[in-house]
Amino acid sequence: MVEIGVFGGSGFYSFLDNVEEIKVETPYGAPAAKLAIGEISGKKVAFLPRHGLNHEYPPHMINYRANIFAMKEVGVKRIIAPNACGSLSPEVKPGDFVICDQFVDRTYGRKDTFYDGPIPTHISSAEPYCPQLRKIAFEACQEVGINAKSEGTVVVIQGPRFSTKAESRWFATQGWEVINMTQYPEVVLARELEMCYVNIALITDYDAGLEDMPEVEPVTADEVYRVFCENNEKIKDLLMHIVPKIPEKRDCECATALENARLG
Repeated sequence: MVEIGVFGGSGFYSFLDNVEEIKVETPYGAPAAKLAIGEISGKKVAFLPRHGLNHEYPPHMINYRANIFAMKEVGVKRIIAPNACGSLSPEVKPGDFVICDQFVDRTYGRKDTFYDGPIPTHISSAEPYCPQLRKIAFEACQEVGINAKSEGTVVVIQGPRFSTKAESRWFATQGWEVINMTQYPEVVLARELEMCYVNIALITDYDAGLEDMPEVEPVTADEVYRVFCENNEKIKDLLMHIVPKIPEKRDCECATALENARLG
């Protein structure tokens, strides 16, 4: 059984050597790709590129339920999710990492729950990201010399377009630090299956409309991809430090998310 899963983001499609590829079928359709199973420090790890091997699935078309369910099917209990994000704050710079602790959902129409009935199920989203994994991830960032924030709020937009300047300014005035297109519903689907989940936001750009930085050019897809690829080795190094630190025991509420969530 595999206990740790890693979702790859833009430009981050493989990091394990000597892998075994497994095709997983789910009740929600096919995941974005086969799962690549390998080992880090003696622990089995499953890797899945959330956008597909050739980045064929834009954020609003990802089958998030199939991706998460596939991880659960092979035994994954903890998910590490690096992804490319924009900054909404001058203090959060391209190349920085943010270990998010909150999200704001601005998406629409996405399949965002496994529980459509007949038993009403309402998980708590007060603390959506696993505190145990967040602590481990931030400590690993410090060890490898990555400039990181231990907390931050990510606003998740529908995509595939980037924000207008007005939208970006609005998000920034709310005090939200990070903007992204894939964090929702990935994180809540993991919680619904009682899996721990940590987001590692790699800042690739300043979002459009930062009023204190008029010189900032509007973000482009090419620039996001370029910066993310330049930092791939940092992410790989970070994962090699995170995985050995993960204890067998889960000392968090993620594992019991359904205990008081169901009616009837």
